Amino acid sequence: MINNNEYRSLAPFACHGPASRGRLLDEEDYQSSTSRTPFQRDRDRIIHSGAFRRLKHKTQVFVYHEGDYFRTRLTHSLEVAQIARSMSRALHLNDDLAEAVALAHDLGHTPFGHAGEDALNRLMQDHGGFDHNEQTVRVLTKLEQRYAGFNGLNLSWETLEGVVKHNGPIKNFDKVRPAITKIDTEFGLKLKNHSSAEAQLANLADDIAYLSHDFDDALRAELFTISDISSLPQVGEALADIEARHGTLDLGRITHELVRRLISVFVEDLLATSNKNLLALGATHPDDIRYHKTPIIGFSTSMAKDLVILRGFLFTNMWRHYKVNRMTSKAKRVVTDLFNLFMSEPNTLPNNWQFYDTKALSDMTKTDRARIITDYIASMTDRYAIIEHERLFDLGPILR
Repeated sequence: MINNNEYRSLAPFACHGPASRGRLLDEEDYQSSTSRTPFQRDRDRIIHSGAFRRLKHKTQVFVYHEGDYFRTRLTHSLEVAQIARSMSRALHLNDDLAEAVALAHDLGHTPFGHAGEDALNRLMQDHGGFDHNEQTVRVLTKLEQRYAGFNGLNLSWETLEGVVKHNGPIKNFDKVRPAITKIDTEFGLKLKNHSSAEAQLANLADDIAYLSHDFDDALRAELFTISDISSLPQVGEALADIEARHGTLDLGRITHELVRRLISVFVEDLLATSNKNLLALGATHPDDIRYHKTPIIGFSTSMAKDLVILRGFLFTNMWRHYKVNRMTSKAKRVVTDLFNLFMSEPNTLPNNWQFYDTKALSDMTKTDRARIITDYIASMTDRYAIIEHERLFDLGPILR
């Protein structure tokens, strides 16, 4: 039976599905299923969720209408999952768990990427603030309302642990977000400890994906040129190798070859370093990795320094490029306008958002009302947020 044997050779320090710490709510009707392991079931629930589908039209860096070829939160999440899964297999970790964590890690993102998050955080300062990592937890444990027996997706302990600790263990408990405090109290996620090797790997697969693919998107958008990046560490070596092997190529081919090489060099370094760390640790159980004083999955010291330089270059020349800043400015105004209108006139919200547990938003405290309105706005795609803004602030539709 698959429940008792996952039919593959996992390392002793990998998370084994049959040994999962379970789900917050028992699901007796599924316990005897032999078709999927617990982490496969988690992955499938994430993929079939409404929040995952909406990532299709949520910004990675460029708003959806700026071009069909730029990455979205959905394509980014798929790329992270592919990298995480491949690396997990190479290290004999549980690739289903790594994939589930990777697919879930961005579900709480707002429309317009970090611009939308910054706007909502500013608007929510008097009501607890906003953080997309916490919002992901809210989506997974409360806001997805599809199943008859529970809210959220009722994921396994290991998958939730990986999502909650996406940025590492939580040391400062004074800054723990409410949704994370709640699930930790209910499920005991041991926030001060590291996550599993699979979750650590999924986190770094996120870095590999965006640090590689953002060069592709930025070159396509003409935010900088090949010559501008030819002296960057790892990038320069890759470009020189491409030219030596293939001579003069068009920009599209150069860019694709560059991304391939960057992903390969990042992955190979991470695998070599992590394998060395695992051998030195001599781990025989997943908790040996969780309780270790430092992360076990990671890059070499020299590669980590190179990644800092690449991240700094992209921050200055892409993420803060004036063309991106202009769209960011527009996006913040859209989110701010929608939030302020819904707060002052909650009856302009869709009917199913005007009530929560039979209580009208207009009868709630300002903080409770603000949180529900934030949930609504955070769930929007870029496209839907723009359409809602036009409906509410453009006189044209009224006259038509």
